[in-house]
Amino acid sequence: MTAPHPLEPHIFVIFGATGDLTSRKLMPALYHLVEDSSADVYVLGVATSALDDADFRALTREALDDAGLDGTDAWRDDRVHFQTVGRDEGYSALRERIEAIEQAHGLPGNRVFYLALPPPVFPIAITRLGEAGLASSQGWTRLVVEKPFGRDLKSARALNQLAHTHFSEDQIYRIDHYLGKETVQNLLVFRFANPIFEGSWNRDRIERVEITVAESLDIGSRGGYYERSGAVRDMVQSHLTQVFTLVAMESPTSIRADSVRAEKVKVLQSIAPLGVDDVVFGQYTRGTIDGAEIPAYRALEGVDPASTTPTYAAVRLFVNNWRWQGVPFVLRTAKALPRRTTQVVVTFRPPPVCLFHGVGDDCFDQSDVLTLTMQPDEGFSLQIEVKEPGESGGIRRVPLHFEYGDEFGEIAEAYETLLRDVAEGDQTHFVRSDWVEESWRVYAPILDGDLPVYPYPAGTWGPDEATNLLGHPAKNWGTK
Repeated sequence: MTAPHPLEPHIFVIFGATGDLTSRKLMPALYHLVEDSSADVYVLGVATSALDDADFRALTREALDDAGLDGTDAWRDDRVHFQTVGRDEGYSALRERIEAIEQAHGLPGNRVFYLALPPPVFPIAITRLGEAGLASSQGWTRLVVEKPFGRDLKSARALNQLAHTHFSEDQIYRIDHYLGKETVQNLLVFRFANPIFEGSWNRDRIERVEITVAESLDIGSRGGYYERSGAVRDMVQSHLTQVFTLVAMESPTSIRADSVRAEKVKVLQSIAPLGVDDVVFGQYTRGTIDGAEIPAYRALEGVDPASTTPTYAAVRLFVNNWRWQGVPFVLRTAKALPRRTTQVVVTFRPPPVCLFHGVGDDCFDQSDVLTLTMQPDEGFSLQIEVKEPGESGGIRRVPLHFEYGDEFGEIAEAYETLLRDVAEGDQTHFVRSDWVEESWRVYAPILDGDLPVYPYPAGTWGPDEATNLLGHPAKNWGTK
């Protein structure tokens, strides 16, 4: 395995440094980056809390201990700092602190600003950074913005315009951790480096594509947040659509970021308008998952007792282009399902003539099925039909199976991969402004529409009505 090359020296500034995302994901990822590449990286935590360097270093030690890492490693004590900044003030002092750290350690002025903040605070932070002269430096400056980027087309456009007032598009990294998963990044290699698959990746050979992000956790204490979000804003517009555009895109002219991202935008521009028959919403009621009783969504604190917010969404998309005309892409996500999994299931068309009547299952069940799994076990499986030994001549479906862990051992977490991309200036796995706006445009008709929301017990795979999206009531979802 090739060792990672050293990163350019830089300061990594985290807004929202005392939050859960920083402790659970960002600090462990930065730890690995420093350890694996001997990177000359200095971390400056920023928050409204009245902490000092020692306080933040203690929080960092605790976060790394919780992640099973060496919480006493010396890199934090001279590389980790903290600065208190208010929502509307303190940015001049922040600039002075950054410059002091850079001068003390001989840094060239390379800076990453990571907004690990609630979305309503994004505009304030971006504006104050620009006004304080922190959008540029002697080196490079990069702004990382967590999802969701807007909550609809109008707000996404406004946020893009604001960001472009202070930062250029090549400075902005709209991060979605799903694009850091090895299996997601492998989609480009899987398709375009293997002619056996790319030659079949079209309407002539593929019957349908299902993309599922299933979560076994319920909403829990996040009822107030989820009431303002729902399944489409929370997952469909971002995670599922990211994967969908990688699966459906045409071959880019190169693997450079601009070429890849341009093809993803073209997919969104080719989607047929959504109709009411293309969407099924659901909301979980009381049920059981792994023996534990799960209360109904409407019973949670912060949730309207008559809420119609969907915790389940299944959306059928059609891409009006030469490759995919007539092939349904069905995107599904939900809370409180039987198990946690993220998969792309590609069902190929069955043989045109059934030669084995009375030998095996019906020809409908003889379709080859490719399953690409992003979590929990990253890899893929190709289900094919083989003859059973003996005179009976029976037919059995068997998998051709691959898992990343078996072949490569432990692989990097998604955030570590994406933070390395930010430091290297590689925007391939970050979306452009036009992708964000096109994605919100696609789902605009169903965000606030008056669509029915069907109940489903927690611990089941959602409302039965969703099977109609697959094109035939007898067909089951690939994850069942």
